Amino acid sequence: MQSLNGRVALVTGAGRGIGRAIALSLARHGADLAINFASNEQAAGEVAEKVRAMGRKAELFKCNIADDAAVHAMGEAIKKVYPNIDILVNNAGITRDKSFLKMNHSEWDEVVAVNLKGPVQMTHLFLPQMVEKGWGRIINITSVIGQMGNFGQANYAAAKGGLDAFTKTIAKEVARKGVTANCVAPGFIRTDMTAQVSEKALEHIKSITPMGRMGEAEEIAEVVAFLASPAASFVTGQEIGANGGLYM
Repeated sequence: MQSLNGRVALVTGAGRGIGRAIALSLARHGADLAINFASNEQAAGEVAEKVRAMGRKAELFKCNIADDAAVHAMGEAIKKVYPNIDILVNNAGITRDKSFLKMNHSEWDEVVAVNLKGPVQMTHLFLPQMVEKGWGRIINITSVIGQMGNFGQANYAAAKGGLDAFTKTIAKEVARKGVTANCVAPGFIRTDMTAQVSEKALEHIKSITPMGRMGEAEEIAEVVAFLASPAASFVTGQEIGANGGLYM
């Protein structure tokens, strides 16, 4: 399980949900962690404590990844603790759901800024050191919504679909530099975000998912851990769906 010994992973939005599960999984596989969060320091701190209890190093870094200046400031802070980031997991994301006809510019811009611009900025900051070192993993968390679309989520679908296209381009550009770039596209996963969805809507989601259930954050985390590992050294430019068969 310790295939990531000596590696350092940066996970955005790692305080809860899928990001939390990813951070803990990477730590179990041997990585030290840079834990990014935007607002809930207590939740991020709890993740750090769990990582340290595994004997791994963990440091917190507060930053809204949609803010270019804040991203660069965080980058400088990270370099003081970790000379290199080997694994970048762009997980942080938001939703501002509304039908496109009712959606205003700020609701569009906010979602695109966090879900697409943010990962692009993070990649631009850390990819050069991976290329220089000759080893790296870029893993972007997209969504089944970016693959199939969804009523009321034009902004989210466009951002996640764009992130997939960006990832494939990066994968081609750095394939011979020892760096892989891939996406994991979750289906409907049990998190704090989906906990706000009505029971009726959740039952509908389960009914249209071939496996008949929602996924768990840990199931997404293990796919990420595989992509980060040496076992996935020949896998790049892929969007791996983990959606219970909802989209094939």
